[in-house]
Amino acid sequence: MSANRSGRLGVGIIGAGRVGPVLGAALAGAGHALVGISAVSESSRERAAAMLSDVPVLTVPEIVERSELVLLAVPDDELPGLIDGLAAIGAWQPGQLVVHTSAKFGTGVLRAATAQGVIPIAIHPAMVFTGTSIDLGRLPDAWFAVTAPAPVQPIGQALVVEMGGEPVLIEEADRAAYAEAIATVSTFSSAIIEQAVGLLDGIGVENPGRVLGALARSSLENTLARAQPDSIDLAALRDVGLEEQEDR
Repeated sequence: MSANRSGRLGVGIIGAGRVGPVLGAALAGAGHALVGISAVSESSRERAAAMLSDVPVLTVPEIVERSELVLLAVPDDELPGLIDGLAAIGAWQPGQLVVHTSAKFGTGVLRAATAQGVIPIAIHPAMVFTGTSIDLGRLPDAWFAVTAPAPVQPIGQALVVEMGGEPVLIEEADRAAYAEAIATVSTFSSAIIEQAVGLLDGIGVENPGRVLGALARSSLENTLARAQPDSIDLAALRDVGLEEQEDR
């Protein structure tokens, strides 16, 4: 399938967890048309209704049939089976853009869809989602890992920019290392903060999260600042083709 003459795409979203509806809303804000979203559980239907009230809830095959861009925002363990299952029934369409949001996988997981002519892109937003409109305000501070064949990379980067984020290119072979970095930050920081909150709670401190908030934020910001090259303009780095690797 091809985009319309204005460059706007008909976007279908598979998965109404915390990520799919937010990215769908961001793409809609950039002028793309949302043709449908899949939502199975009651909580996912409520989330879809809250974030994308005018977007119809459709079945997965209906979404793939109607979309120029299919956004796969499902858990890692569901992604391979979903892609292969749709390939088995011949659902994928030549020229269709298929984007998944998993940190773990590059475009290799889309192999069965690629064999049916789709254009594969892996785009992972390096941020923690709430699944609410709050996330839309956080997207401009987020970096998105883009993995795609070289001719397709500009499309992935453009989609990220349209969603308000900053793209960083990750090679297919480096996707596992990227995913490990993301998991390390997410799990380690959460565990440490929860431990500290528990200690203060145990000695009777009220609102321990608020007490530790400024400390945790300043500590993280200082650590990230030390990881930055001194006195180097990040925009200049991008201008000469050097990609910033820092995640949130």
